[in-house]
Parts: sequence; structure tokens; C-alpha cells
Amino acid sequence: MSALNWKPFVYGGLASITAECGTFPIDLTKTRLQIQGQKNDANVKEIRYRGMLHALVRIGREEGLKALCSGIAPAMSRQASYGTIKIGVYQSLKRLFVERPEDETLLINIVCGILSGVISSTIANPTDVLKIRMQAQNSTLQGGMIGNFIHIYQQEGTRGLWKTWKNEGFFALYKGFWPNWLRLGPWNIIFFVTYEQLKELDKSRLHETSR
Repeated sequence: MSALNWKPFVYGGLASITAECGTFPIDLTKTRLQIQGQKNDANVKEIRYRGMLHALVRIGREEGLKALCSGIAPAMSRQASYGTIKIGVYQSLKRLFVERPEDETLLINIVCGILSGVISSTIANPTDVLKIRMQAQNSTLQGGMIGNFIHIYQQEGTRGLWKTWKNEGFFALYKGFWPNWLRLGPWNIIFFVTYEQLKELDKSRLHETSR
């Protein structure tokens, strides 16, 4: 059995961070659309945005362009952990089952995909909570990302870091659906192009070294 390959971890993390930076403003509008209209929270009770483009324009005009990057620090932290673990664990688990890629089966890929997704989501979820809180508030509580983390922990305890969505009706689950859907395409394109380019660069380097 071959030793653990660290490269999928590194490439997965770098590609995830690149994709996150490239699509972050769209993710911001998704969060703002999802949280608006909550009757039990006066801060977001008002329906301020009619859609993704309207949200982008209004946020930029009223809060400044910097607001479009609110929460990017925990977002990058999330991808640095989530993307790194997800891709690295997925590739490593496959090699535990079979040594050669040509011997992989659909069942093995499905099982490895589920396990890597569960493991990475469990570890990275607290940073996702921080990202959403900062996007929603356009704020940095005392100390920025770390301040938000401490605030959530002090106010809500450990359970507050493993966010429960309050029930506002069935269709509330789909607020922000379109910006989220539109974000997935560019995100995955950037991710896989970056990931494959990193692998190609590594192959070229190894080829040059072996000559």
C-alpha cells in the first residue's frame, strides 16, 4: 500500500480558496437574501433586496464596495480546511480501497465521496457559521473573525457553532436559491481548472527533474 499522498490536500485547498475568492460577492447576496424578512429579528425584518443584482448594487452603494467582502476571512478559512480535507480524504480513501485508479468502481467513489464530505463538513462548519454571521451583519465585532467566534461561543455555547435554521415556513428554505445556484457553476469551474492546472504544473516539474 502506497504512502499517504499530501498533494491532493494541498491542491484541493488552494483550488477551493481560489474559487471562493472568485465567487464570494455572489455568496454574500445569497446570505443577505436568505436572512431578510425574519419576523423575529428587527435587524433583518425588512425586505431590502429584490434579487441578486439588486442586492449587489444596493450593498455596494449603501455600504461601500468593501462590504461585498464581509466575511471573506472565515470563508477562506473554511475553504482552507473544508477543501483541503474533502479532496485529500477523498483521494486517500480511494487509494485505501484500490491502489490503481483504473480499478475504482462507482460504489467506491460514492462511499469515499460521502465519507470525505461528512468529515470535512463536520470540521469546517464553525468557520461557515462565522462567514454567514459576518456577511449578514456587514460587521466585525470586537476583534474581527476571532471576535465573532468568541461572541457566538459566549452567547450561544458550543451548539451555536453548529447553526439551526429557524422555521419560517417551507419556502423560507429556498431563499437565496438563485444566487446560490448561479454561484455553483463558476465556483466549480474555477475550482477544477485550478486543481487540474496545479496537477499539470507538478507533472511538468517532475518531468523536468527526471530529465
